[in-house]
Amino acid sequence: MTARPRLRTIVLALCSALLATTASALPAQAGATAREASWEVRGPHGSPTAVVALDPSDGHPTLTVRRDGRTVLEPSPVGLVTRQTDFSKGLSLIGRSSRAVAERYTSTAGKSRVRDVRMTEARFRFRTATGARLDLVTRVAPDGVAYRYVLPQNHGGVLRETSAFTLPAGASAALGAYRADNELPFKRYESAATAPAGAYMMQSLFHTDGGWALIAESDVTGTYAGAHLTHTAGSPTYGVSLYDDAAIDTTGALTTPWRAVITGDLATVTGSTFVDDLAPASRVRDTSWIKPGPALWTWLAGGKTAGQSLAAQEKYVDYAAERGWPYEVVDAGWYFKPDAWDVIDPDWQTDSWMPELVRYAAAKGVGIHVWLHYTLLTDPAEREKWLGRLERWGVKGVKIDFMDSESQERMRWYDDVLESTARHHLMVNFHGSTVPKGIQRTWPQVMTMEGVGGEEKRNNTAEHLASLPFTRNVIGSMDFTPGAFHRPYRPNVGSDAGELGLTVLYESGIQNLAGTPESYDARPEARRFLEQLPARWEETRLLTGDPGRSAVLARRSADGRWFIGGTFAGAAQTADVPIRLGAGPWLVETLTDGPSGLVRETHTVRGGDTLAVPVAADGGFAALACRPYAGRTTCER
Repeated sequence: MTARPRLRTIVLALCSALLATTASALPAQAGATAREASWEVRGPHGSPTAVVALDPSDGHPTLTVRRDGRTVLEPSPVGLVTRQTDFSKGLSLIGRSSRAVAERYTSTAGKSRVRDVRMTEARFRFRTATGARLDLVTRVAPDGVAYRYVLPQNHGGVLRETSAFTLPAGASAALGAYRADNELPFKRYESAATAPAGAYMMQSLFHTDGGWALIAESDVTGTYAGAHLTHTAGSPTYGVSLYDDAAIDTTGALTTPWRAVITGDLATVTGSTFVDDLAPASRVRDTSWIKPGPALWTWLAGGKTAGQSLAAQEKYVDYAAERGWPYEVVDAGWYFKPDAWDVIDPDWQTDSWMPELVRYAAAKGVGIHVWLHYTLLTDPAEREKWLGRLERWGVKGVKIDFMDSESQERMRWYDDVLESTARHHLMVNFHGSTVPKGIQRTWPQVMTMEGVGGEEKRNNTAEHLASLPFTRNVIGSMDFTPGAFHRPYRPNVGSDAGELGLTVLYESGIQNLAGTPESYDARPEARRFLEQLPARWEETRLLTGDPGRSAVLARRSADGRWFIGGTFAGAAQTADVPIRLGAGPWLVETLTDGPSGLVRETHTVRGGDTLAVPVAADGGFAALACRPYAGRTTCER
């Protein structure tokens, strides 16, 4: 072992020891009984504090979250009800323990590559009057608090959770109404309590006196179902409901998904990897075949009529190769016979032009991704037939569509497909899907997921665009499919600079660029910028933002350059953008809207300076920053 790894091991061991000491720093309140007690769980320095308590009147458990003495969550119900036992009340504590969690892992996609995890875990062992057992496991990290339930024995299945999140008075919210595909727009509400009654997506953002709080879940598999929030008008509480309110089938002991609160200032929330950090480690040992990057996606250029033929797709491959984009995505329609809508049997290679396209693209350094309807992968034998054939053809990835459910049955389908695609070395983009819930750490071949009202929608708003960096895209990669300059339905239709900025503002392991080649050629400055996009991001920083009103993010590429994207809702304005990229001089090239198209300007600034950027109504901008070393006058490579 070299000196550096040995030193890292020693440091991690010392950190773990210190965290373990902190985890049990506060005992139960003096003189309290097991039915009348509260316990604090403290994380590493700078973390929020979680307080687990039992109500003295009926023994129901609650969880409170505070940061710096201010309340993020008021005492909020925790618990669940099974077919045999009600674990939402009548509980007594029979034991508790704590440990430190210290991990380091790398991500194949996402807002940052290297992840360092530091958490305190505390386990509370409860028992009912009849002797039934429930463990509540909590984790506290600098960027969040999470909990999950463990049932050591089978209790006939879970009927419902009593988990909920109770906001302090005066909290505001950014919410999206819930639908199984998670594609409805986000709206800002000045009062979380008076937001309309109904079901909302789990990834809801609240602003409290104690900071911002984004709700999420992690480690959702086929042992459980996806969840969403439910709200009653006038109430400060948002409850957790399982998909379709259906019972969870169990055959033995059960560990539920994590219920998480990402909390801190907006920079902490947008930079958080808490959802991934909570998830199990990667199940894919060799990830060398997993390579993110931009892709040319032509569905919005006319769908099936855009050219589901070898000749048309070869032209798209040529264009991707000219731009330096590593992938081209062939969408729905490719596996139908020219004169019928019969699905081609993947055993009959002669029925498809896809193998020839793959060979043609490979010769030009472009990989092919293909669209599949999820029903082709439901039967195990058919799944093996399809995925095995695609692997042998040399296809690099699959875009799987129309799952449109977060039921336990569908989560089991995800489990099967994830194992199969990893075994066949196929990257994955899920559409018509759930949202990332730690899936990208456990299954790193998942490059991106839809679960968002993206560029395909015709009812998006500028408010929605400015909400996504603080809500949906925080929890994982998001296939918004930006870059469709030709679309008349986009809310930033008057701002090409705003549309260009979305290609940086929204992170996706495969960034599917949705414009036509003609629309890119008509905008040479945009095309030049898109040619610079890197395969992945090393680091992400929030420069400025106000959820639903504005968002400006900077993302660092491996070569040290920073790409910047901004979006704004409202009237035309001059935006003041802090250059929080590091001390010293910076060369910043901005792309903004001018009377005759995109305008590129070069600015020399210093780290910490504020750059004034003109922004069109409901528009935005894009920028590229680098060090001006050796007389450098441009950031282009």
